[in-house]
Amino acid sequence: MHQGLRIFDTHTHLGRGLHSGRVQTVEQLLAEMDRFGVDHSLVIPFPVVEDHRAAHDEIAQAMRSHPGRFSGAACVNPFAPRRQFLDEVRRCVEELGFTAMKLQPQYQGVNPMWSTSAFVYETALAHKIPLIVHTGSGIPHALPSLQIPVAQRYPELRMVLAHCGGGGMFKGEAILAANLCPNIYLELSSLMPHDILEVLQHVPSTRLMAGSDLLESTRVELSKFFLMDMDDKARADILWNTASQLFGLK
Repeated sequence: MHQGLRIFDTHTHLGRGLHSGRVQTVEQLLAEMDRFGVDHSLVIPFPVVEDHRAAHDEIAQAMRSHPGRFSGAACVNPFAPRRQFLDEVRRCVEELGFTAMKLQPQYQGVNPMWSTSAFVYETALAHKIPLIVHTGSGIPHALPSLQIPVAQRYPELRMVLAHCGGGGMFKGEAILAANLCPNIYLELSSLMPHDILEVLQHVPSTRLMAGSDLLESTRVELSKFFLMDMDDKARADILWNTASQLFGLK
């Protein structure tokens, strides 16, 4: 809790990313959470890892060792053998208790417009969990607008556009997607304060949420919501209410 408000960080990572060489441990993540007063974090594997199963097990161990502090999101290479993809997502949800799934088109080049990509979205829908989709860097597949037809095709699938288009670059597309699709939510990491205030003019706070992405960004990403001029309800929604409801945190 920070300044009397609970905080749900909806975008964090554990493990080692092969693409970046970055390593983040549960001890480091907890220390940063406690430093700013983050109550709960959604933890996602890095998009490129040596072993997705091992990465998920590391998150599950963090959930068991620190009850109430973490939720998990599955992130499996969509180009893995189909049975392996489906079985691992099922294991994450049914056995490990994960409550979300992540698609990272910057490193997992899935074109949402192609019928061959439908299984990714249908898997999240089948397990009744939100699908988080990276947006911004990694275009064209990471364009927010490409998720509009998918969200309209699967209106019961709740989708989160991570980074809300990416640093303001495709913020307008993310706003458009959320306006056209009531099942699309926006995660606001990497946006400047003026970008967030613009998003709030068009998208209700009940579909907005905070995230940090990387350890060194935690305090900066979360502090901005306490420094901006917004009403108390919007601040509480972005920092806790939206995410706790979406990801089933009790």
